[in-house]
Amino acid sequence: MTEKFPEALQGKKIPILTLDNKWYRLLDDETKAKVAETEEQLNTLLKRQGKLNTESKDIKRLKKKLMNEIVTMADEAEQNRETEFGEKLEQHKKLVEECNERLEKYQDELLELPRQIEKLNHELMLKTMECCYTAMQENTEEIEKTAKWVAEIRVELKKRLVRKQEMEQQNHEIYSYMHDVFGAEVVNLFDMKYNPDEKHPVLPENVKKEKE
Repeated sequence: MTEKFPEALQGKKIPILTLDNKWYRLLDDETKAKVAETEEQLNTLLKRQGKLNTESKDIKRLKKKLMNEIVTMADEAEQNRETEFGEKLEQHKKLVEECNERLEKYQDELLELPRQIEKLNHELMLKTMECCYTAMQENTEEIEKTAKWVAEIRVELKKRLVRKQEMEQQNHEIYSYMHDVFGAEVVNLFDMKYNPDEKHPVLPENVKKEKE
């Protein structure tokens, strides 16, 4: 059955599992241990992707600021012909080049990360499906065993209840017969009497005192 899981996932858009709270609720301690390594690898890639995206935005903002300043300084340098503006202009141009290099480097990694994330997420889903399938199989076996046990207990309970009623009825009939034929004094010779209202044997007072 589990060998069919990869085929079943083909073409399916799988959400990032570690970002889904419902996925975490599926995991018991045993399953968590089995998927822990893949989960950690996936989360590491996600954190790296988030960091690169944030830094890329910061670099783009910095580059835009530098470009605006370059335009302003270029105009001032041309008008005033001051060496100071020329030096600052060159520094800004160098910073812009560094921004471009970092953005290019980040862009290459950001293009590769989604493929790596998708691969690990797919692997994590397969491991999750295997663990869930095993858990459901084990649960089903236990459910069937419990259902069988409950059914047997119900049958046994019914039998015992019937037997209990039969014995209560028998005691009642014995008591009534002996009480009617021989009287209470003879019945007390058996060290017990029967209270029809309570439906269970009751020890006479003289026997109770002896036992105490």
